[in-house]
Amino acid sequence: MASEVSTSVQRALDILIALGAAGSRGDSLKVGEVARAVGREKSQVSRSLKTLAEAGFVDRDPETLAYRLGWRLFTLAESAGNHRLVNIAAPILRQLVSRIGERAHLSVLQGDHVLTVLSEQGSSMIQVIGWVGRSSPVHSTSAGQALLTGHSDTAVRQLLRDARFEPGGPASPKNIDEMLARLARARRQGYAWSDEEFEAGLVAAAAPVVDSQGRVIAAVNVSAPKFRLGRRRDTVGREVRAAADTISQLLQEAGEGTVA
Repeated sequence: MASEVSTSVQRALDILIALGAAGSRGDSLKVGEVARAVGREKSQVSRSLKTLAEAGFVDRDPETLAYRLGWRLFTLAESAGNHRLVNIAAPILRQLVSRIGERAHLSVLQGDHVLTVLSEQGSSMIQVIGWVGRSSPVHSTSAGQALLTGHSDTAVRQLLRDARFEPGGPASPKNIDEMLARLARARRQGYAWSDEEFEAGLVAAAAPVVDSQGRVIAAVNVSAPKFRLGRRRDTVGREVRAAADTISQLLQEAGEGTVA
């Protein structure tokens, strides 16, 4: 019985994540599309969607019969996370985007993954896909490196003890030693730089946001195709670091503690 409940909960979570990803693109999904996205049987997904709809966590369009996240989730989100961090970071990210012309993100650490909680759009036609609400392995992203700069090497080894270091991009670190070497470089220069680690042709820079006690609680990063951003590494790195430092200072002036 406990196993069945666990499976149902996991299925519901997978469905919400899939709908969230679709929503970030302005899309909604029909039952069959949700089933394909989560790799589950259509009948199982249909039952889960019905339960989620009854609870207000998803909404179904009466004409298209497609689903999207419901308002109940948005009301719950108002009491989750650190809104002061997001509110302070938003205008700083917009300023960063205006200076660099590329999409900027704010991310936090969740276990051995990075979760993007805020993203501001750049002006270029070719954009890196929005990642709000989505997560990625900490070892293959500039944001992951920035978030771990406050960890000791021993703590990083413990955090990533079960990591499989599956390749993302062609330059993704292959093991913990390579990861630690990149972390050491990020600490020295004040920002992390990812060159085709997460995805081929993609580069990114990230810097840590710290609270009043000097603990890393978030990371600011900018990512873009290598042909646009690659030659501006030092400039972009300094801009990202300055933005992260500004957010840190404003949080400390506001008396902010750690992220919930």
